[in-house]
Amino acid sequence: MKNIAIVCGGNSGEYEISIKSAAVVAQNINKNKYKGFLVVVQGSNWYWIDDDNQKHFINKDDFTLTVGSDKITFDGVFNAIHGTPGEDGKLQGYLDMLNIPYTSCNVATSALSFDKFLCNRFVNSYGIQTAHSVSFLKGEDINATVVLEELGLPVFVKPAQSGSSVGVSKVNAATDFDKAVKEALAVDERVIIEEAINGREIACGMIINKGELLVFPLTEIISKKDFFDYEAKYNEGFAHEITPANISTEAEEDIKTLSVFLYKQMNCKGFVRFDYILTPDNLFFLEVNSIPGISEASIIPQQAAAFGMSIGELFNIVIENMF
Repeated sequence: MKNIAIVCGGNSGEYEISIKSAAVVAQNINKNKYKGFLVVVQGSNWYWIDDDNQKHFINKDDFTLTVGSDKITFDGVFNAIHGTPGEDGKLQGYLDMLNIPYTSCNVATSALSFDKFLCNRFVNSYGIQTAHSVSFLKGEDINATVVLEELGLPVFVKPAQSGSSVGVSKVNAATDFDKAVKEALAVDERVIIEEAINGREIACGMIINKGELLVFPLTEIISKKDFFDYEAKYNEGFAHEITPANISTEAEEDIKTLSVFLYKQMNCKGFVRFDYILTPDNLFFLEVNSIPGISEASIIPQQAAAFGMSIGELFNIVIENMF
């Protein structure tokens, strides 16, 4: 029986979603092989809550728990933190120094994939298309007139580092531009402003199983809002997700082939989701989620189910890959 710390929470607007994801993991891992401990990370407070609702704080010197006279060590970490510090590489660096294996991508891959500015540059280096964009650091002059003359309207205004569309706005009128930039810079020190591409949003999920990369059926995401924002992602009725996506065989093959290429080039690990915008003429890379949502209703579990894999099998595969 291996002790697995299911680490969740974090220090971003995705805290509550992460807590929910971790609860699903705890319910569905193989309890004959693993004993799960739901460890909450909240700023400098890292703790496990026992059945009597008592908090037991993690010793961050060695990532252990002391419960009464028992010292609990962990054989591995199931990383269920969406956002910082679990999705941007900070937690991974800490665990690497302690030689504790984890389910997610490594430090470099996590940092690269979480930063949309750097990730887009990496993807562009292979000739893969992304939306035309400009970027500014906090404190730099941002001339709305110049930017909108270059990109047109509408545009998306995004923090370079955030998940679940936190701090993201779709700007349809120039009068809303400054407010959107301010909201993005409240989340991160770099803002990305990119043209809005009119197309279909397609998600491609995959997982490594015993060295074999399994590519799940694709999902088309149809938001009932202006775009697939936080509310549409996590509130029932605001988005329609179709798995498998009803697209051409050629487009499906292109998306899967490109996703496999990027998974390998970025040295990804565990289950990862790549998102694209598909137009009648082109395919645009949108982003990569190194720790995507993992509730029963989330896209990766939906895709796994369409592939014939239960959510329990999904979690157990990623845990087994640690060892």
